[in-house]
Amino acid sequence: MHFTSEHRLDGGVLERAFTLGEIPGILWTPPASAPAPLILLSPPPLGLRRMYPRLVARARHAAADGFATATIEPPGSGDRPGWPAAEQARADLRRAVEAGEPVSDEIIDALVLPLVERAVPEWRAALDALLSLPETGGPVGYSGGVISIGIRLAVVEPRLSAAVLFAGSFVPRCMFEEARRVTIPLHVLLQWDDEGNDRQAALDLFDAFGSKEKTLHANMGGHTGVPPFAGDAAARFFTRHLK
Repeated sequence: MHFTSEHRLDGGVLERAFTLGEIPGILWTPPASAPAPLILLSPPPLGLRRMYPRLVARARHAAADGFATATIEPPGSGDRPGWPAAEQARADLRRAVEAGEPVSDEIIDALVLPLVERAVPEWRAALDALLSLPETGGPVGYSGGVISIGIRLAVVEPRLSAAVLFAGSFVPRCMFEEARRVTIPLHVLLQWDDEGNDRQAALDLFDAFGSKEKTLHANMGGHTGVPPFAGDAAARFFTRHLK
């Protein structure tokens, strides 16, 4: 991990940009001197620059609660090299949606599964580097928008203690079986009228999770209409499980 810049935000939060190999990322740490519990902020593949205002707002909120947070650029996103197969899958998805056709399992698999296969090892490598720093420590939480990445990471990464997942993305059928192997506490956010998400599939996925503690937080509204109090509930969830 190589830090490329740093500056202080209001309230004393330290923001540092870094690279992990060729993967860009950002680490935010609270002003406290002791190692802080860590929350991984996994953005959708829209580019860190585009997602920065939303990510830094979440990082500030988390720092006020005593958490460090970190994010990395998803594969094929932002300034990372293009990914022809992913671009083709997104084009196929757009065509199906614009034509009013059901999105096939083949399109969903092509869109999501390669992203999961690439992103999860990168998150594990980032976690190795982040936990080697004196200012960050466990427990570790995960908060992400591509729910399939969160499912896989919760299954394979024993250092993950709790996760907040957003049920707002397509989920391949094979991920339902993986969901049954998830055992960490979960807080799942569902927008009831999400125009790009199959509500029943999201409910079925929640039912499939093997966690003994799992909470579904459903709100009226579309994909981008998540109310502020939903974030407050997620913050309280992490405070219960990571402190």
